Amino acid sequence: MLAAAARLSLRGRPLSRPNPAVGCTIARDGIVVGRGWTQAGGRPHAEAVALEQAGERARGATLYATLEPCAHASGRGPSCSSLITQSGLARVVVGTLDPDPRTSGAGVAGIADAGIAVETLDCPASRDSLAGYLARQRLGRPHVTLKLAMSLDGCIATADGESRWITGDAARAHVHSRRALADAILVGGGTWRADEPQLDVRLAGLEARSPQRVVLTGGEVPEGVIAIHAPEDIAALDGVLYLYVEGGAQTAASFLAADLVDRLEIYRAPILLGGGTPALGDIGLASLADAHGRWLLAERRQFGRDGFEAFTRMREEPA
Repeated sequence: MLAAAARLSLRGRPLSRPNPAVGCTIARDGIVVGRGWTQAGGRPHAEAVALEQAGERARGATLYATLEPCAHASGRGPSCSSLITQSGLARVVVGTLDPDPRTSGAGVAGIADAGIAVETLDCPASRDSLAGYLARQRLGRPHVTLKLAMSLDGCIATADGESRWITGDAARAHVHSRRALADAILVGGGTWRADEPQLDVRLAGLEARSPQRVVLTGGEVPEGVIAIHAPEDIAALDGVLYLYVEGGAQTAASFLAADLVDRLEIYRAPILLGGGTPALGDIGLASLADAHGRWLLAERRQFGRDGFEAFTRMREEPA
């Protein structure tokens, strides 16, 4: 049920910003009686949506939430933990505790004090679905995905700079679906000036989900585009939980060198360019040993003739 709740949460991303996209399911006697995800603008929360859908069927049921129900009320409604205590639920299962100090531990404590059984799990699906929120809370910055589209020999363009199109239609459509899940999309100044990319979502029905455009540059940018001067400046991107970095090679290298990439997505076309433009510049590795043990394969798919692999950064959790 938590995995189902995590899948539901994607429907709220990134529209729920600045609140996390939480997913929730309510089940009774093996039947789902309520489902919810955080709505646009952050309210109502997933638990409130699921409880309203379930109605009286919530009595004696189990609620599954990807994130600990909030313990702090706001001007837009009561806290989720208080709604739960009044719902008649028999049990609550939480995928991950909320690091927000206004709720951390208080949400589940309040529910338990009301006599409702509470189980807190360290659920990978829940953590993954909340990656942007957890990065913002624990690291003070958005979750960063770096996307690279390259040839089999690791080139993103021919020697004279031609780069459209390395991958096929299916792979490019998948890129647009990934953009639709991001709050902001970033390219380097060189790519911005050379290619004049639109950096939008061009999938039917998802055009409104085009992310905020960001350029890593010391130069001028048009109105409505944000300029930052260094990868570390992403911490100041207000409300951005998910940042999608598309390149070019030096921008990609600068984010990797600064250890700011959480997920690496590689689209690989079955072509050889030989002597083309490398996908990455220098990332500052001192030895081959430093390159090992950094990345864990998370996903592998095929889009037409193009291969896709996603890797997650292996890091120690902050204390």
